[in-house]
Amino acid sequence: MRAALVAAREAGRGTIRKWRHGDAHRMLETVFADCAAEDAEALTHRATRLFGDGGWAGALLQPLIDAIAADPLFEPPFKANRDGLRIGAVLFDCPAVAISACVTSAAAMRRRPPPTACTFSGRIAVTRFVRAGGATLRRWRTAPAGPDFRAAEAPPCEERESLRLADGEVHAIDGRCEAQLLADAGNDVVTLVATIRAGAAPLMREHAIGDGKLLRVASGDDQASRAEMLLAFLRLAGRADAGPQFDAATRDPAFHLRWAAMREWLALDAHAALPRLEAMAAGDPHIEIREAAERTLAAVRPRLSTACRA
Repeated sequence: MRAALVAAREAGRGTIRKWRHGDAHRMLETVFADCAAEDAEALTHRATRLFGDGGWAGALLQPLIDAIAADPLFEPPFKANRDGLRIGAVLFDCPAVAISACVTSAAAMRRRPPPTACTFSGRIAVTRFVRAGGATLRRWRTAPAGPDFRAAEAPPCEERESLRLADGEVHAIDGRCEAQLLADAGNDVVTLVATIRAGAAPLMREHAIGDGKLLRVASGDDQASRAEMLLAFLRLAGRADAGPQFDAATRDPAFHLRWAAMREWLALDAHAALPRLEAMAAGDPHIEIREAAERTLAAVRPRLSTACRA
């Protein structure tokens, strides 16, 4: 079997290369050719116009379907993901837009308890409901999370009127201030989704459906998340010589990255991080970071003084 898989992968390279140079894939490249230079609203307009007719999706997938029919071991060139509710695959990817196809199981939706939270992704998404499955689209709205966002003062979200979906409908959602959930599907729901990376909010937020209150916040910034992982690696590796990298990260425009960098730096070399921690307590633009830095200073200074005397 291993030899067969290797042979199928080798034989499939030509098919994938030809597919990427085919008319359907080139059409998507043309539609989003200068996408990195566009703003989020312009990209949303492009994706909405593209999704007005879903025929291109069949043309895009047909060569790969034919390849699988000819060889069941053929592997399509898609990043795929699966959970207990849905299976999806990324059909097209460029710096500012990712287009994916997804099938959501109606049976799995019925087996699950009613959702208790909704997520504000921080990104704009355009969805074509290829097969709506008789589902309803529940929707919520809240204020955007700006650079001065503070969890303790976050307003609750409010539920809006639900929409009954029909096959072929196209809906755009601004995940910076809107959330949505599928409900009451009688049959599986098939969607095409264009996720707009441009103009994304740095934070993802989860709110309770019952009372609308904010439950938790997570980073939605890919670059900031990678930076946090790299800083954690430097700390675990004991790289005390990486002070300039930690210092630069504590000055990043993303406030959540600034504090994550300071935490890692303190864990690595509290003496070296202390002057920057003092500066953050005195004048960081974000009030929560100033408050956190002040509390941390109160805990760190006595320990450092004791260590120096010892």
